[in-house]
Amino acid sequence: MREGTETTGTGGEVPLVGGTANRGQVVRVGDTVRRPRRDTSAATHALLRHLADVGFAGAPRVLGVDGRGREVLSFVPGTAVTPPYPAWALTDDALVSVARLLRDYHRAVSSFDPEGHEWPPRPPAPFAGRLVTHNDVNLDNVVFRGGRAVALIDFDLASPGSRVWDVAGAARLWAPLRPDRHVGDSRRGRGLSRFRLFVDSYGLTDGDRDRLVSAVLGSHDWSYDVVGTAAANGHPAFTDYWTNGAMVRARETRQWYLDHADLLRDALA
Repeated sequence: MREGTETTGTGGEVPLVGGTANRGQVVRVGDTVRRPRRDTSAATHALLRHLADVGFAGAPRVLGVDGRGREVLSFVPGTAVTPPYPAWALTDDALVSVARLLRDYHRAVSSFDPEGHEWPPRPPAPFAGRLVTHNDVNLDNVVFRGGRAVALIDFDLASPGSRVWDVAGAARLWAPLRPDRHVGDSRRGRGLSRFRLFVDSYGLTDGDRDRLVSAVLGSHDWSYDVVGTAAANGHPAFTDYWTNGAMVRARETRQWYLDHADLLRDALA
């Protein structure tokens, strides 16, 4: 749900497009990004300040609030992966760099205390924990420079979870793990091998690998519940996305996970 591709704007504000949740409401002003504040913005800001304090360079910095009540973040230079996807973003090298960036983020955030903050909905109990996971490592929420993933953006869904949960969600999107008829690029037919490559590159422990296939299904259900709930509540962008194919793809992909659970486990063996 990234806002990261520039379009022409006026008055010094350059709209950033590519996301869904805040479509049309995120702009770049110089080296800053202005975004709507949320009920959980204080938690996100505490998280981002921690990442800055521990020297993690792969996330925006919190700069304050502007005169219109919008949060002000630093602009992360680089390229986010938005459709039509460039060939370099679908390579195994790009995939490996995303896995390593996610691992580095988890190391940086491991010392952050999430207590005392109001967070967005958390992952379900089997995958809950104290590690604040990004929860939306979609292609358009990763910034690349020189073909390598260097930063995560759009922490709106970040909340306490677990490593296996974040790895499952990211691998599901980047491999990708879905029926081949829903993959229209060079990754078609390579989902299982790329799934293994992502997990190996992250370095997930054996115990978490055993839970990973269940986490993939849980991540799929959780993510589409976020989308479906927003659509049911009248969010126009999510409604458009949900009713123009996403609902059907979600149902078919979920069944694919159930039918191919053994293949997913074998891919990690």
